[in-house]
Parts: sequence; C-alpha cells; structure tokens
Amino acid sequence: MDMNTLLQIIVQVIMGVIGGQAVGAALKTAAMGQLTKILGGALGGVGGAAILGSLLGGGTIDPAAAAAATGGLGSALNVQNILGGAGGGAILTAIIGTVMNATKK
Repeated sequence: MDMNTLLQIIVQVIMGVIGGQAVGAALKTAAMGQLTKILGGALGGVGGAAILGSLLGGGTIDPAAAAAATGGLGSALNVQNILGGAGGGAILTAIIGTVMNATKK
C-alpha cells in the first residue's frame, strides 16, 4: 500500500468519526457508547467515501498532480474523502443508533 492510499484512508476514517460523533450528539435518545460511535463512524466513513467515489467516477483531479502541488495531501483532501467520509460515518452511526434504540424497547 502506498502512502497516497494510506492518507486517503486516514482522512476517510477521521471524517467518518467526526460525522459519527455529530450524529451521536444529535441523537440523545440513542443508547450508544463512544466505541460504537467511533467504530460506526470509521467504517461508515470509508464506505461512504468509496460509494461517493464510485458515483463521481473517481473525480476529475489527477492524483499525482494534486499530490505534487500540495506536498502529498492533495489527493487525500478531496470532496469524496471529506464529504463521503463525514456523510457515510453519520449515516451508518444513525442506522446503528436507530437499531440499538429499537432493540432496547
């Protein structure tokens, strides 16, 4: 695995955790612990970025040119990694919270 791919996954996981934490804070009634929000957000972040990337066709920015222009972070800091990661983490964490809430009743 090259460094460019690893940076993209790290950005997706971080954005997913942020999205998961935001939804966890918004859903006060969901009985989720921190570990549940972190894992749900991280998995959803990677999955959401992958889905958004496939829908966008991989983007229009050349990863090599972006990496050279920004010192290696250019291809990792793009729309699919940031929005897909945060959105995917938020969606998966909301689904987990809803399921946990439904099974609690």
